[in-house]
Amino acid sequence: MTPAALPDPAPKPAPAAGPGPGDKPGPADRPGPGGGPLLELRDLVKYFPLRRGIVVKREIGRVHAVDGVSLAVRRGETLGLVGETGCGKSTLARCADRLYPVTSGQVLFDGQDITALGRRQVRPYRRRIQMIFQDPYGSLNPRRRVGSIIGDPFAIHGTAAGAQRKRAVQELMELVGLNPEHYNRFPSEFSGGQRQRIGVARAVALRPELVIADEPVSALDVSIQAQIINLLADLQGEFGLTYLFITHDLSVVRHVSDRIAVMYLGQVVELAATGDLHQRPRHPYTNALLSAASVADPDRSAQRRRIVLAGDVPSPVTPPDGCRFHPRCPKAQQRCTVQAPVLLAQAGDPDTHLTACHFPVQPGEDLTAAGTGLIPPQRQP
Repeated sequence: MTPAALPDPAPKPAPAAGPGPGDKPGPADRPGPGGGPLLELRDLVKYFPLRRGIVVKREIGRVHAVDGVSLAVRRGETLGLVGETGCGKSTLARCADRLYPVTSGQVLFDGQDITALGRRQVRPYRRRIQMIFQDPYGSLNPRRRVGSIIGDPFAIHGTAAGAQRKRAVQELMELVGLNPEHYNRFPSEFSGGQRQRIGVARAVALRPELVIADEPVSALDVSIQAQIINLLADLQGEFGLTYLFITHDLSVVRHVSDRIAVMYLGQVVELAATGDLHQRPRHPYTNALLSAASVADPDRSAQRRRIVLAGDVPSPVTPPDGCRFHPRCPKAQQRCTVQAPVLLAQAGDPDTHLTACHFPVQPGEDLTAAGTGLIPPQRQP
């Protein structure tokens, strides 16, 4: 099946020069640092109010879920977004997709500011921005048949009906590796990996330009994870998709991403090309994350030392002043407690490698001497 078999939802601007629909571009074939952004976030802020009271509810605080994030996702690339649970990754994704209203800042898509658009005004952009959700069980209505679930985008946007819609849905099912004859089955009759394929089919039904994948493989077995990742890569090559790929698994994000942004407590602390980030991490938090990543080689794994950070993640209701990582940082100094660092290129780094740290980790620096609580290999769990 080819992309031409699906109904074209709406005319789109001519794509940027690059691989054709049948090609399978790799990272080297995708737009470089000079390419224009498809999605741009400028000083994005999202707070959730905390209220107390029965009759009259008053605001007693705010959860600082996303606090001043600026990111650009270039057309045709995969930008990985990593961080521990609760750092604001999923909230950032829902703000970018306009599922959540933003507290302040801007969301620009293809150069157009869509931050304050109303429901009717933002509807055309829904065709161009789609989302794959984390939970393959909770993201599908158990009372509806798979054919109607995948066909919803065609019905909502009025691009296909009747026999044409059924034919398009069955072609989508075949595209993502499902049996088209299972059109009338319910989600409960599918495995977890098959359910995620249903979610992928629904996301690419209207041939969007940007797909936000919110931890699409975290709830799946390792073998199924590889199948879904390969499927997403094939779809990117076939349809020329741009991905914002959210995960907490560094091994996964390294495999799929062209660039990686690291989040901590609502802010981006490091942004770099995938290879550069893994070979030369500059932020102490990034170093800690990489030290905890699994390694397939048992000999290398036995020689590694894991950085165990002291303390717990501060509350997003009352984030610390200055650098938000300083209560747990082995390199923190007095300046870190009062002055927030700016995300910029450090001395000796390329312009594409940005770090928000007053005292970045130097190449070859041993963090053991900084009191990070390194666990010797024989004591690792």
